[in-house]
Amino acid sequence: MTWNNNVEITGALVKEHGLSDDESALIYEILGRAPTLTELGIFSVMWSEHCSYKSSKLHLKTLPTTGDHVIHGPGENAGVIDIGDGQAAIFKMESHNHPSYIEPYQGAATGVGGILRDVFTMGARPVANMNALRFGEASHPKTRHLLSGVVEGIGGYGNCVGVPTVGGETNFHSSYNGNILVNAMTVGLADQDKIFLSAASGIGNPVVYVGSKTGRDGIHGATMASAEFTEESEDKRPTVQVGDPFTEKLLIEACLELMSTDMIVAIQDMGAAGLTSSSVEMASGGGVGFDFNLDMVPQREEGMTPYEMMLSESQERMLIILKPGREADAKKIFDKWDLDFAVIGIITDTGKLTLSFKGEIVADIPTQPLADNSPEYDRPWVQPVPKDELLTSGVAAPDDYNEALLKMIGSEHLCSRSWIWQQYDSQVMADTIQMPGGDAAVVRVHGTDKALAISTDCSPRYCFADPVTGGMHAVVETYRNISAVGAEPLAITDCLNFGNPERPEIMGQFVGCIQGMKKACEVLEYPVVSGNVSLYNETNGTGIHPTPAIGGVGLLKDSSKMVTISPQAEGEVIMLIGETKGHLGASIYIDVMEGREEGAPPAIDLELEKKHGEFVRSQIDKSNIAACHDVSDGGLIIALSEMAMTSGLGMNLRFNNQKVPMHAYVFGEDQGRYIISVKPENADMLKAAAKDANVVIENLGTVTGKNFIVAGLVDLSVEKIKECHGKWMSDYMA
Repeated sequence: MTWNNNVEITGALVKEHGLSDDESALIYEILGRAPTLTELGIFSVMWSEHCSYKSSKLHLKTLPTTGDHVIHGPGENAGVIDIGDGQAAIFKMESHNHPSYIEPYQGAATGVGGILRDVFTMGARPVANMNALRFGEASHPKTRHLLSGVVEGIGGYGNCVGVPTVGGETNFHSSYNGNILVNAMTVGLADQDKIFLSAASGIGNPVVYVGSKTGRDGIHGATMASAEFTEESEDKRPTVQVGDPFTEKLLIEACLELMSTDMIVAIQDMGAAGLTSSSVEMASGGGVGFDFNLDMVPQREEGMTPYEMMLSESQERMLIILKPGREADAKKIFDKWDLDFAVIGIITDTGKLTLSFKGEIVADIPTQPLADNSPEYDRPWVQPVPKDELLTSGVAAPDDYNEALLKMIGSEHLCSRSWIWQQYDSQVMADTIQMPGGDAAVVRVHGTDKALAISTDCSPRYCFADPVTGGMHAVVETYRNISAVGAEPLAITDCLNFGNPERPEIMGQFVGCIQGMKKACEVLEYPVVSGNVSLYNETNGTGIHPTPAIGGVGLLKDSSKMVTISPQAEGEVIMLIGETKGHLGASIYIDVMEGREEGAPPAIDLELEKKHGEFVRSQIDKSNIAACHDVSDGGLIIALSEMAMTSGLGMNLRFNNQKVPMHAYVFGEDQGRYIISVKPENADMLKAAAKDANVVIENLGTVTGKNFIVAGLVDLSVEKIKECHGKWMSDYMA
C-alpha cells in the first residue's frame, strides 16, 4: 500500500481495512472529514478486535481484578502483584495464533519476544517463560510441521535471549486443524518502587524511539489477527513479524539500565500495531497529544511511507517519554548497547496524534476515540446448552486394565511432552528449582528464600461441553497445580481464545467461560491482573473449541519446603484427598478408549476446592507431605502412574472402592482431588488433621519395589509404563 494523501477513501478500501459501515461513519463523524489513507490505517488497527477488544471488553469488566496482593491490574502492559519485601512479580499471557499458523517459527518466536517486552517495559527483569499450545489432530498433514516450527521458534527465541522456558501445556484436537493456538506467558521480577507505567505526561517532553529500525514486516498484523482464516490466509506471510532475540537481549539490558536512572517519565513497547498502538495508548492514557516527525523514525528499508511506518510491527522496539534535557544521557546508554535512538516528537496539549512527513501533515486524529473510547459492542449471544450427563453404565470397562493404562498413558493426550521441553533451556539464570513435567514450574526469587510457582492450564473439551463449568475448570486447575507444590495461588493472567464473536453461539461460549472464570476467581480469591483476547480463531466458518487459557502465579515463602510429584523413598504411604464419584463425561478415557467426546464435564465445588487447596498447602508447609500431585486428565490411575514414573519407584495399591464401577473409579476425572505421598510415621497424624479439617482422605497403598501394582487390576513395571509414556511424541516427530 503506497502512501498518497489524496487517495480516495472508498467503501471497498474501508472494507479492505476490516472496518464496518457503522465504524466508517463514526470515523467521518470524529474527524469531521474524510480520513487520509494513513488515518484510515491507524483507525483500522486501533479498532481491530486484537487492539480494541470491542466485542469482549463489556464482559471482561465483570472479572474480579483487585485483591490483597494486586498492585496493578488490567490496563497496563502486564499485571503486578506484591510478593513481599518490597518486591513485585509482573506477568502476562498473550496470543500469537494466526501468525504461528502462517509461519510457525517466526510466529512463535515473535510471540515470545512480544510478551517479554510487555513485562520488561514495566521495569521487571524477565525470569521465566511459559506457553500453552494447541495443535490439530495428529493425523492432520500440517500438525507435525506446525508443532516442529512452533517449538523451534519458542526455544530459539527464549534460549537466545537468556530467559528460561520452565513449562507449559500442549493439546491436540481436530478443532485446531486449521487454526493452532500459541499462547506465551512471561513472569518478571521488580522492586515495587521501580515499576514503570505507560501513561504519557509533561507537555513538551521528548518522545523517543529506541531499539531496532522499522521495516515492512508485520504491516496489518493486528488486522490479520482479527479475521477468520480462509484458503488464502497462508499468502499473508508478509503480515508475520520477524524476530531477533539477540537484539531483544540488548534492548532488555539497555532499558533496565535506563530504568535504574531517573530519566523515564513513561515507557511502552511497540507490540501489535507497532508505533500506532504504543503512541496512541500512551497519549490517550495520559490525556495528552503527540506531535511526530516521521522523517526521524529509524528505517531499514528505502522509501517507507507514513502508512507503513505507523502500521509496521517490526520487533524489538520501544517508545519512551524522557524528562526534558536528558536526551543525550539516554542516548549514551542505547549507543553503548548498539541500538537505535531517535527523538521523533514531543508531547502536546492537543489530545491529538499529529504526524508530519516531508513537511506535510499526513494525520491529525484525537487519541481518545482511538483507544479509551474505541467502539464497544454487546454482541448477540445465546447460552450454549450444556451436554447431558454421561451415564457410567453407557461406558464400557476395559477387558484388560494393563492394556488400558498403557493405551491411555501412551496416547497423544497423556504422553510425555519431554520432546518439547528438552528443546527449551529451562535452567539458564540458575533459579529454576522445579523442572517441566511437574504440576507447576517453580523459580527462585534470586537472592532470597522465596520462589514463584507458575502454571498454565485449560481443558477446552470441558469448555465445549459446558462453557460456564469449563471456565471454572481452567482457573481451578492452575489453583490446584500451584497448591500442589506448596505455593499460595495469588493471581492469574488469561488468554481467551475463541471463534467468530459475530456468531451468537460463539459469543455465548465466550460469555459462559467468563461467567465461570468470575465465579472461580471470586471464591478462590484469585483475581485476574492481566490478559489477552484472541477472537476469530476460525477457518472457513469452523471455530476452535473455546479455550480460555489461564496462567496462574503463586508464592512459596520458603522454597526449601517445595514438593514435587515424585515420592522420595520406599515405604511412603500413598493417600488420596477428595471423593471419587467416577465421572467419565468429557473425559480422556472415552476419547482414547471409545473414540467419543460426549457428556457434561465433572462438577466443581469451589468451596471444597479452596478447602482442599488450603489443607494441602498447610501440610506441605509443616513438612508433613513428601510428594503431591493433583488428579486431572485421565483420572486417578494416570496421576498415580505419573508419580511412579517420575520417581522410578513402584507402588503397591489397593482401591477400597465399594460404590463406583471400577473403570469409572480408576479413570474418572472428578475434581478437587490430590494424591499425596507421606512418610509412614506421618500417616496417622495426617489422617487426623484431615478429619479435623473435614477433608475426605483414604489410604491407597505404599511406595515399594519397581512395579506399579493395583490389586486385581494392574501389574506393570514402572519402566514399561515409562517407555510407553515417552514413546508417542518422539516417534511421531521422528
